[in-house]
Amino acid sequence: MKHPWFKPWGWIYLPASWQGVVVVMLALGFTVQVFLAVDRNSHSASDTLFGVFPFFVSCWAVAYWVAAKTSRSAP
Repeated sequence: MKHPWFKPWGWIYLPASWQGVVVVMLALGFTVQVFLAVDRNSHSASDTLFGVFPFFVSCWAVAYWVAAKTSRSAP
């Protein structure tokens, strides 16, 4: 890849360009919105955790997949 969006750092990826930063900010914005929407109607901490878990995991799995596909290979 000519201009990678992410660079590997251990088991995770760090943004290496503005496109990578946009992907991370979109994922963060989505997870914050989901947390606020779910927490508004929850009656306990476990209600909130059970409500946000599927959204958080799927969002960050997609973000990780994008990072893996748009990163430069490890040295």
